[in-house]
Amino acid sequence: RLNAKVDWKLTSWDTMIEAVRKGQFDVGMDGITIKDDRKKQIDFSDAYMVSEQFMMVRANEKRFTDAKGFKANPKLLVGAQNGTTNFYTAVYEVLDGNEKNPRIKLYETFGLSMQALKAGDVDTVLSDGVSSQGYVKAFPGVYKVVGKPMGREEFGFIYKKGSDLVKPINAALKQMKADGTLKKFDQKWFVDYKLNQ
Repeated sequence: RLNAKVDWKLTSWDTMIEAVRKGQFDVGMDGITIKDDRKKQIDFSDAYMVSEQFMMVRANEKRFTDAKGFKANPKLLVGAQNGTTNFYTAVYEVLDGNEKNPRIKLYETFGLSMQALKAGDVDTVLSDGVSSQGYVKAFPGVYKVVGKPMGREEFGFIYKKGSDLVKPINAALKQMKADGTLKKFDQKWFVDYKLNQ
């Protein structure tokens, strides 16, 4: 029964959630944060990944070492993709809670924000811990991580309310956590994977 329908054209979480809620798809999976307001519309699996945001900076950055230092310097800019965890963490945990703050430069993709950081167009980009490790390893001497983790979230698969897929997927996730498979996937795809090759 895991022959779920897939459509790679769905690009926003809201669109994906609505499509799954209406039964267009059996499952949605793409780093979807488990939230109480979403649980009113759809069912979630147990968490398969926990994400915390870190400040990525250029390797030679010396003007700040944490969110407080960044916030204190009005000349510093953060790059983000609108509507993402990185964006909201930057707004509410690094800056002042103003989603229109001119210190946030928006990019269409995370990759473009990282290119902007490398080029010096912005001064930090927030990234989850595993991806941050992957970027630092893939681009030695280009990036580093500063500060403490922020914006903790849990990711889950989504299903139409009452789906009979939730129970078997949760059983599989439980087994994969217990035997270390999920940690191996994180290591393989977010740390060892060669981002720049």
